[in-house]
Amino acid sequence: MSQTAAPDQEPAFIDVGEGVARRRIAVRARSGGSPGGPSGTPGSTSGAPGLFWLGGFNSDMKGTKAIALDAWAAEHGRGCVRFDYSGHGESGGQFVDGTIGRWLEDSVAVFTGFCRGPQVVIGSSMGGWMALLLARELARRGNSQAQLAGLVLIAPAPDFTEELMWKGFSPEIRAEIETKGVWLRPSEYGDGTPYPITRNLIEEGRNHLLLGSKIDVGCPVRILQGAQDPDVPWKHAFALVHRLPAEDVVLTMIQDGDHRLSRPQDIARIIAAVAEIS
Repeated sequence: MSQTAAPDQEPAFIDVGEGVARRRIAVRARSGGSPGGPSGTPGSTSGAPGLFWLGGFNSDMKGTKAIALDAWAAEHGRGCVRFDYSGHGESGGQFVDGTIGRWLEDSVAVFTGFCRGPQVVIGSSMGGWMALLLARELARRGNSQAQLAGLVLIAPAPDFTEELMWKGFSPEIRAEIETKGVWLRPSEYGDGTPYPITRNLIEEGRNHLLLGSKIDVGCPVRILQGAQDPDVPWKHAFALVHRLPAEDVVLTMIQDGDHRLSRPQDIARIIAAVAEIS
């Protein structure tokens, strides 16, 4: 009998950051191993790669795609690690204090703390940017305990704070961010509660921009993009592909797909992309 998904399992917590920036990060790590057999560490060096989930801006690890991937990992005896960025979901910290650099620090800490052996990193929306930044940071560090087997990017939004937010904001919104330090952006997701876009988020994000030069991740990349995505236009995916190496990069355009790509047929495509790399 195969393992079953356990989306309601209690999370583990790790502390990330120093001083006043210290926060508790909630992590759910599924051990790998043969279905129904003994478990090992997530994505252990024996067997197929583990899965590492990077969610989107203002989302959490209990979303449809994350739960579906965890269930697939359980069914196939694969390790799966998912977590909430600081200020998201069950993690500590305030969303308004979040920056790309802080959430990258969270991502690196969880990856290095919970993953062993090859990993397929799946990043959704902002998580796609995080996945690319994680790949660069791991290459810098030369981490040998866990390696990238591939990236699966779902409606990836690299540089979104600049390209999809700041450059698209009206002069009035820019002025409010610059003078008040924050603007409450209306949301069409979740309960519809507006969420803060801070000057610090925009300005700090400029330290992590990727689309201005070549992006060498050193592993296969699969990108899934909805042509009807109102948040991350399909042209943004093309701009990313242009910066990636030519070899082993595949962009799948889903003509009727939206930003979430959470329909059953979308989930099937995501899992197929993960399985292809593995």
